[in-house]
Amino acid sequence: MTAAKVQVTLLALCQALAMTTNTVLITVAALIGYALAADKALATVPLAVRQIATMAATIPASLLMQRMGRRGGFLVGTLVGIGGAGVGIYSLAIAHFWLFTLAMGLLGVSNSFVGYYRFAAADVATDAFRSQAISWVIAGGIVAAMLGPWLATGSQGWFNSELYIGALVAVLGLQVLASGLLWGLHIPPTGIDQTAHRTRPLLKIMAQPKFLVATLGSTISYGIMVFVMTATPLAMSAELHSFNQTATVIQWHVLGMFGPSLITGWLIQRFGVLTMIQTGALLTLGCMVVNLAGTSFAHFAIALLLLGLGWNFMYVGSTTLLTVTHTATEKGKVQAAHDFLVFSFVALATLLSGRVFYRFDWAMLNHLSWPLVLLTLLAVVWLQQTQLRRPQQVR
Repeated sequence: MTAAKVQVTLLALCQALAMTTNTVLITVAALIGYALAADKALATVPLAVRQIATMAATIPASLLMQRMGRRGGFLVGTLVGIGGAGVGIYSLAIAHFWLFTLAMGLLGVSNSFVGYYRFAAADVATDAFRSQAISWVIAGGIVAAMLGPWLATGSQGWFNSELYIGALVAVLGLQVLASGLLWGLHIPPTGIDQTAHRTRPLLKIMAQPKFLVATLGSTISYGIMVFVMTATPLAMSAELHSFNQTATVIQWHVLGMFGPSLITGWLIQRFGVLTMIQTGALLTLGCMVVNLAGTSFAHFAIALLLLGLGWNFMYVGSTTLLTVTHTATEKGKVQAAHDFLVFSFVALATLLSGRVFYRFDWAMLNHLSWPLVLLTLLAVVWLQQTQLRRPQQVR
């Protein structure tokens, strides 16, 4: 195995642990919020705060890694995650909603570093291997599909008096394990002497059609995925589905998110990045159709699987498209701006998810989702037509 593939494998393992953390939190956080909050409409606020913290820390995380290197920055992220898990455990022990919200904020700061695992893979990969390297790292989430729901349900028996403390203990263990793996990571520094290389203004880079479509694809795929997924445990609970059924639906969703990554890179090379983003948008629209058709266990399971598949094709495709919009010197600021925009929308989607569900209903939540996905699909078709009239490298 080449040195680049060893580093990508380490990043994939760290991604697996990070996404397992996310899966555990997605499964239990809204339910914890519902149990602790006096106003039940605030049930998803802790998850929203986590996303806001992720958004707010995205640019500082990128700048920190330019100064400290990828490994140093990633280690800082896991240390913050360890602290967040510890605060979360204490908040559940004393049943304090706002302290739990603070814990989720710290875990959000930690999560802001996780988004750069895929870019770190691109740093060590050759041009030919780049889309596969990004895909492999995201494929680390396959482990999360199996381990996350199992930890969420199995950890309920660890502390008989406190139903969800075990889940936060599991999160603590995952962060500690990730920090150990990161010591084996060796990636060239991302900082480049800016005085020796001319860079374009950020706004000029962002005005490129490919940047606009890549960012729209990433933002809508991630935001709508979180918007629907966050409310799913609440919707299933309202329909009297069991917690084990909810965990199973989340498991299939996460498997849909990360399972295709074993071949997504190859599919992008075979069919083109824009075609894969389009396919993801169509699958996501299929999720809305199934959700609006019924609320049985099968409806939730199929819809969330489609949502996961759609996210994978759109997000991996959009990330790959983004890598051709900047030079090596420009990547720090471009990646930071991109992820800041993505997680800003994700934070808003998470905050609105619980409120839309409780103020309106599950159907309204899905009706609000599909126009944005359709807009993304149309933008990709526009870029594809532009490429046909003026052929470039990206198909």
